Amino acid sequence: MLKQQLRQQLQQKLSPQQIQVIRLLELPTIELEEKVKHELEENPALEEGKEPSDDFDPAEEGLGDEADSGAEGGDSETDLSLGDYLTEDDIPDYKLQEMRDKATKKEDIPFSVSESLNEFLLQQLGLRNMPEKEMKVAEYIIGNIDDDGYLRRDLEAIADDLMFQAGVDITEKEVEAVLKTIQDFEPVGVGARNLQECLCIQLQKKEHTPETHIAIQIIQHYFEDFSRKHYDKILRGLNISEDTLKKAIREITLLNPKPGNAWGGTMETAMSQIIPDFIVDANNGEITLSMNNRGIPDLRINREYQDMFQDYTSNKANQTSDRRNAVQFVKQKLDAAQWFIDAIKQRQDTLMRTMEAIIQLQRDFFLTGDEATLHPMILKDVAEKAGYDVSTISRVSNSKYVQTNFGIYPLKYFFSESMQTDNGEEISTREVKKIMKEHIDAEDKRKPLTDEELANILKDKGYVIARRTVAKYREQLGIPVARLRKEI
Repeated sequence: MLKQQLRQQLQQKLSPQQIQVIRLLELPTIELEEKVKHELEENPALEEGKEPSDDFDPAEEGLGDEADSGAEGGDSETDLSLGDYLTEDDIPDYKLQEMRDKATKKEDIPFSVSESLNEFLLQQLGLRNMPEKEMKVAEYIIGNIDDDGYLRRDLEAIADDLMFQAGVDITEKEVEAVLKTIQDFEPVGVGARNLQECLCIQLQKKEHTPETHIAIQIIQHYFEDFSRKHYDKILRGLNISEDTLKKAIREITLLNPKPGNAWGGTMETAMSQIIPDFIVDANNGEITLSMNNRGIPDLRINREYQDMFQDYTSNKANQTSDRRNAVQFVKQKLDAAQWFIDAIKQRQDTLMRTMEAIIQLQRDFFLTGDEATLHPMILKDVAEKAGYDVSTISRVSNSKYVQTNFGIYPLKYFFSESMQTDNGEEISTREVKKIMKEHIDAEDKRKPLTDEELANILKDKGYVIARRTVAKYREQLGIPVARLRKEI
């Protein structure tokens, strides 16, 4: 049975401005620059540059009740006040002070756009004298080689595709013969179907020495044992000395497992570059913090839109319904522009306050650069110091970097959990990881330290940690298990 009832409910809803600020908080500097460029292209009411100074007084302009009454069919509930867009706050204060390079003259730096791996291979293919049929097959194979330089498709599937898509009747063996030709191209090892084949191709192209001969045998017949570092099996199987095995392994380690990695797309190269969001400079015990906003321009409201308001308010003959509809559209664009400027300001303020809190909590590190001086710090600590919610701090610290006197660090680098020593002293887990890494670096590579042995070493130093915790810290450091660290 259906029935109606009244109910009061308290809900939290985000305004468009809040949503915009949240989204902007998550963007690193390089993506924020793209966002600003996009807004400048999409919104004609937003433009780049500082507000010019003139005698225009925004307080004397606007669309008040008198203007509303004169408009035909006007909506009295719509506020078209121009004062919201022409205040002294139009000039954003978030812009980075023109620091040391204000007098530095910007110059156009010439650059070259590198060709892709596929284009490089096609150029080499054009130098080969091959029948038309094999040329089509080679072009199709090159099109299937990935960025690492590998062909990760079965030759049978390639033969089927050539039959159905290009009408080329070819067998799997014929495809393999064409592939062998491509594997003769530069870079050495390109066109391999797996790592084993890639290393073999590179070894066969090297100068033939006893070491390369042994290395080829290891890759061809003992690849799995080599991958697992079962050197005893290789020594017995090839009946060679440890010194010979060492030289052969050195030949293998000098090879390139990804021959195509020298060719990267322009966008990929740009995205791999780290642009710091903050710049922290420590000098004589004093720390200076600044935002890296060199690529973010000043933003302002478009003057032409403001003049449209002036014309509408000063000339009653223009106050028609059509004119008012146009002004309402302009108001929407002005609102969006003002919201974006305010969101940028709020983003910069939030980032600055958060970074200031991190500096206060990790002041010793920014002065010395010593990892051992990092104190235990979690999101909650920074949130309490900065006066924000934990979720806000999480967004700020994500994908952001800071440039210091000792290098560029991600903000997440400064966060670590705490643990207690057997004396009850609270320390950062980063200090424990540093001790672990020092012992692993100094270990006997013939008999690497196991997680159990590392746990005992830490216990002797006063850090009572379980073996599984040691394993977790080792994995976070990117260090493999003892078996894979073994050398001869």
